[in-house]
Amino acid sequence: MKISVAIAYYNGGEYIKEQLESILSQLTPEDEVILSIDGASDGSEPFLTEWAEKDNRIHLLKGPGKGVVRNFETAIARCSGDIIFLSDQDDIWKENKVKKVLKVFRDPEIMAVLHNGILMDGTGAELPGKTLFELRNSRSGILKNLIKNSYIGCCMAFRRELLPVILPIPEQMYMHDYWIGTAAEVCGKVGLLKEPLIGYRRHDTNVTQMEHGSIGFMLKKRIGILKCLRLLKKRVKEQQAYGNE
Repeated sequence: MKISVAIAYYNGGEYIKEQLESILSQLTPEDEVILSIDGASDGSEPFLTEWAEKDNRIHLLKGPGKGVVRNFETAIARCSGDIIFLSDQDDIWKENKVKKVLKVFRDPEIMAVLHNGILMDGTGAELPGKTLFELRNSRSGILKNLIKNSYIGCCMAFRRELLPVILPIPEQMYMHDYWIGTAAEVCGKVGLLKEPLIGYRRHDTNVTQMEHGSIGFMLKKRIGILKCLRLLKKRVKEQQAYGNE
C-alpha cells in the first residue's frame, strides 16, 4: 500500500526540517511527499531543492499562490498513493503514526482516519493541558462538525477513492479538512484514534486558529458549507452511478 503525504508550504523554513525528518523516517522507499510551495522567500528554497535532489520521495511543486486551501488542493491532486496523509509544515509526527493509522484502514468501510494531537509551543516543547480532541470535542457526525469542526487536516488521512468526490474543492469551502472529512462520512465511515500522533505546534504564524470568528462570519461560512454539501451529495451519486456502469 503506497503512502502519499501532501504538504502545503509557505515560508516554513524554521520548522520544515524537523517535520520532514519525522515523516520520512516512517515511509518506505515507494512512498512520496508532495510539497506544494506557495512561497519560500524566507530563504528556504535552496534547502528544499537540495533535500529533494537527495531523496527521490520528495516532490516539489509550484503552488497556485491562492491561499492554503488551493495550495493543499494542488498537492493532493498530485498524490498517487493509496492512502493520502495531510501534513502541516511545522508540526512533528510521533513515532509509528503511519503504522497506527494504517491499522485503522484495515476496515474497508473506513474512508478517513482522524487522530488526536498534543499541543507544542514554537520551540517544540509539549504544552500541558487539553489535547486537540478535548479542545474540539472531536467526534464524527455531519451535524456535529457543521456546528464545530473536528477535522484538522494535519491529523487526517484518507483513501484515494475520495479524490473524484473532493476535487476540485468548491470555491465556497474555506476548510479543506472539513470538506474531506465530510466526504468520508458520506462515502463510508471515519475512524477516530484518541492517541495523540502529532505534536501540534502553536505560534504567531499559524493558519489554523483555535477560536471561532464573529457570529456574522461563522453564519456566512455555514451557509456556504450547506451549498457545498449539496454539491458533495451530487458528486457521490455521480460516482456511484459511474461505478455501476
